[in-house]
Amino acid sequence: MPLSRSACAALLALALASVPVSTAAAGTAAAEVNYVALGDSYASGTGAGDYSDVACTRSRNAYPALWADANGPASFTFAACGGAKIPDVLGDQVGDLDEDTTLVSLSIGGNDSGFASTMLSCQYSTQSACERALETAGEYVVNELPGELDSLYTTVRARAPHAEVVVIGYPHLYKEGGLCLGGLSSAKRTAVNQGSDLLNDTIAGRAEAAGFAFADGRPAFAGHEICTGDAWISSTNVHPTAEGHESAYLPAFTAALSGS
Repeated sequence: MPLSRSACAALLALALASVPVSTAAAGTAAAEVNYVALGDSYASGTGAGDYSDVACTRSRNAYPALWADANGPASFTFAACGGAKIPDVLGDQVGDLDEDTTLVSLSIGGNDSGFASTMLSCQYSTQSACERALETAGEYVVNELPGELDSLYTTVRARAPHAEVVVIGYPHLYKEGGLCLGGLSSAKRTAVNQGSDLLNDTIAGRAEAAGFAFADGRPAFAGHEICTGDAWISSTNVHPTAEGHESAYLPAFTAALSGS
């Protein structure tokens, strides 16, 4: 007995419902994303080369630019700037956020805690000087940074109320143990990584409290720190290389997104 027109339509609807979502549909979803990248040199791509903005060391090899290139969002604003601290993000970067922003990445806190001066102390001074610098930085991270991050995260949410926000952490900079020819002693390397742990744990905790996702840079770079055979962090400027952004930060950021 031939099927009625309505029965044929029902069968067709069922068949279409069973077809998996195509990559074209995924591409359409990405095309509706309005992405703003905020933060410091670890977001801008200092050390990764191929700069679109030399003053802020914004690199085409940095993970925000790589994600935008791969996903084709409706809009991409690369506001991250090398050397930025929390007041710089508040004063110069969050203005790019609005109600239409759907995705925000943010890497900040290292410069606020005295990253540059601490690294200079550990690279060129004694073990005790390195530990004193790390202790001073740690006091700031414990006592002041949480409140400053809370204020920043509140502002980000207020300016981009509909956005998914991913906070990106910092990697361990050095391999621990063994020799590091021309580099830091084993004791200094351990102390620097412990300082990174304190910073990351603080950032992660405040991100969670704000309802933001956290992408941990430490497992992303594991086995590729300075002094390893295949380092993705430059021993010269102590920042991720182009390969570090592509092979570590980009996958970590992508995995932290809600649709992943």
